[in-house]
Amino acid sequence: MKSQPPYTMCFRVKFYPTDPATLKEEITRYLVFLQIKRDLYHGRLLCKTSDAALLAAFILQAEIGDYDAGKHPEGYSSKFQFFPKHSEKLERKIADIHKTELSGQSPDNAELNFLKKAQTLETYGVDPHPCKDVSGNVAFLAFTPAGFVVLQGNKRIHYIKWTEVSKMKFEGKTFNLYAIHKEESKIILTYFAPTPEACKHLWKCGVENQAFYKFEKSSQVRTVSSSNMFFKGSRFRYSGRVAKEVIESSAKIKRSPPEIHRSGLVPSRSCPSISHGSRLSSVPRTRRRAVHISIMEGLESLRDSAHSTPVRSSSHTDSFMIRSGKASAAEGNERTSVIADEMYSPAASVLPTPVSEPGPESILLQQDYSSSGIEERGSEVGSSAAAEEPARGAGTSPEGVSERAEQEQVNTFVLSVARLLLVTVGLLFALLLLLIALAESDIDVAFLRDIRQTPEFEQFHYEYFCPLRRWFACKARYLLNLLIDT
Repeated sequence: MKSQPPYTMCFRVKFYPTDPATLKEEITRYLVFLQIKRDLYHGRLLCKTSDAALLAAFILQAEIGDYDAGKHPEGYSSKFQFFPKHSEKLERKIADIHKTELSGQSPDNAELNFLKKAQTLETYGVDPHPCKDVSGNVAFLAFTPAGFVVLQGNKRIHYIKWTEVSKMKFEGKTFNLYAIHKEESKIILTYFAPTPEACKHLWKCGVENQAFYKFEKSSQVRTVSSSNMFFKGSRFRYSGRVAKEVIESSAKIKRSPPEIHRSGLVPSRSCPSISHGSRLSSVPRTRRRAVHISIMEGLESLRDSAHSTPVRSSSHTDSFMIRSGKASAAEGNERTSVIADEMYSPAASVLPTPVSEPGPESILLQQDYSSSGIEERGSEVGSSAAAEEPARGAGTSPEGVSERAEQEQVNTFVLSVARLLLVTVGLLFALLLLLIALAESDIDVAFLRDIRQTPEFEQFHYEYFCPLRRWFACKARYLLNLLIDT
């Protein structure tokens, strides 16, 4: 750990429930609610504006209760940070839904309705992995409870169910997914990760998610290799219970429901809190200041990653709807559908944990993700021409990316051929050792004796092996004489 104690630990949901309503205990549903609320805040759970307004209204109902004109002045919804970017129109819609449609719902009912709505979205349970396709276009690969998805722009361009995925493998930075779709048609998807370590992490996440959601029993899970050949690749096996076993175990819980302590509102670093009471009221006054400093340092390091909805700063004026005209008529396609009114671009702070120091290529890839945001912010302040130039210079050209992809494929082919030759030489050497043991040694083993007594071996021994042995002996004596004479 790079930081100094006290350490701040932040836990998150790894496998999202296929149906949150099947979770028996309220505290489990509450923890899932907190996670999905964070996904909404960080841009992972991207959705259309109408769905976003309803989700935010559910959060308001769960955290502040029914609308009260005396406690909630005009524009009260603008003080909360539900999404990476907001607009006044969206804030008014959130407040209207909270006032008129959700009155009377208790916190647990509002949270359950939030989960039911989030479950229906295309990006529910998405853990985005940044990659590039063969053309050099940025895409996010994700594993959901339903299957494997690829998000690009504001669309879901690929969706493959877990039952259709036949194999996932990787080689260096290249990730391949093999699937069998309807009518036995085969599908092969190829993407390139920023680093080999990120590609291996992507492959492991895919293996885990497929095992968790596809199988009915953990005993059915097998060790998976990243290659079809035994002498190369990585091997990995998911360990733990699968989704069906977890749900069955949850249904058998007979303890009394544990008490839930719902957290208050967390202030931003530039705005005071509007929570209904102090969160440190139970701490002795002599320790209250130290605990408060520790909590705020932890919040600073997590960048507003606490469970409660962050309160917005008054200076936050980013627009939630960036490009409302980007929606297309692709909703009728089974594999391609519009997921939101804006491009999918989750916050960099919630991308997969890096497993090595980022190289130049990963830095360029990260710049590509933010290039669209740079262009859009520049247009809002009236300087789009000045902002588009660094955005265009941040990424590499499609031709350069294609050449690099082709070079990586050539290198992968050369390495595969070299490994094949190495294995072939090794097998020939092993056969030679076995032949010497059969023809020259005096080892009296049953299976060796049976081989020696076969007519085929005797013919090989006298017609091929003995002349070859005499030829090697002659050459060895000749070389030895040359060394002695010199």
